[in-house]
Amino acid sequence: MNLHEYQGKEILKKYGVPIAESILIEEAGQAVAAAEEIRNRTGISVWAVKAQIHAGGRGKGGGVKIAKSIEDVALFANQILGMQLVTRQTGPEGKKVRKVLIEQGIYYPGPTQPQELYFSIVFNRNTARNVVMYSPKGGMNIEEVAEHMPEYLFTEEIDPFAGLLPFQARRIAFNLGLSGSALKSMVDMIPRIFNAYIESDANLLEINPLFKTSDDKLLVVDTKMVIDDNALYRQPEIEQMRDLHEENPLDVDARENKLNYVKLNGNVGCMVNGAGLAMATMDMIQLSGGMPANFLDVGGTADAARVEKAFRLLLKDPSVKIILVNIFGGIVRCDRVAAGIVEAYKNIGDIPVPIIVRLQGTNAREAAELISNSGLAVHSALQLTDAAALVKQFLDKLE
Repeated sequence: MNLHEYQGKEILKKYGVPIAESILIEEAGQAVAAAEEIRNRTGISVWAVKAQIHAGGRGKGGGVKIAKSIEDVALFANQILGMQLVTRQTGPEGKKVRKVLIEQGIYYPGPTQPQELYFSIVFNRNTARNVVMYSPKGGMNIEEVAEHMPEYLFTEEIDPFAGLLPFQARRIAFNLGLSGSALKSMVDMIPRIFNAYIESDANLLEINPLFKTSDDKLLVVDTKMVIDDNALYRQPEIEQMRDLHEENPLDVDARENKLNYVKLNGNVGCMVNGAGLAMATMDMIQLSGGMPANFLDVGGTADAARVEKAFRLLLKDPSVKIILVNIFGGIVRCDRVAAGIVEAYKNIGDIPVPIIVRLQGTNAREAAELISNSGLAVHSALQLTDAAALVKQFLDKLE
């Protein structure tokens, strides 16, 4: 589950991590009051007006603007709120901006040179360990640093039993090029950030930039946080932060109906029971010349109601040109599944795409007969090779 920038900052703040002063608004008319409140808190008369969407590259897309007057704050808030923001991560359709963060300016005169740092924690599945990735050259072009100046990108692997150790925090601070009070602040801040990451069940926490001000203070200026969906049952407060506007409507629908669904980029919709069978089915589709449009596991209780929900979900995807149902009847009998498919088909009405049904296992032949005798435009297959041949046949017609 992705969090907005302001939500990630709220979590970090609870752990004592210093955050740039900011106020969230949802209406342009709130911008001036927010800017004045931030000026009263900080004494700074420069503000950042920042779109809140689940995507990076907001600044390059025009979703982050620096305002040097109250009038500019009002102007930029009015421009950004409601805009369809397109970045390298949103795709050409972009995302509508429904919330804006008004934040204090971070560049101001002082005795030292300000610095943008990069700091992130991510779970490395290859080693089953969390890794701190950091760089003294943070900012909008961190990808270019990784590609062209890898010597400035450091990593620190965290032992899952020992946790983040003090010497690692000191080494990170030194490698970031900090000294004096800024170094001490960083050494204190790192375990706080790490604890926020661990205790929130995150699998990514990215701070870019982590800013050293001209008076050697450290501030989190932007953050991206991704929470493990499988851990949300023990994170009820974080689950309440979910923004459904930012998620794929198909994913939202699947979650509400308790279907295991992942949207893919193909043209053959899959409805399968069991993750292993689903993976094999997707392989078979590709070998037949098609591309799976989704991963959809209806589970072991493929009754009529569940099958109908799955059909309706698949039909909402305009890229689906064929539907392949591949059910193994172990716990559930195939004839009951077939009856559920027939009932679901009748309830939905006209289905504009071909449906191929392969039922194997207990009462598979009875299930095939039931579908064949239903009078519906459903094509039955007993073997996986038969289903593959039907998929190829319909794909050839599409061409």
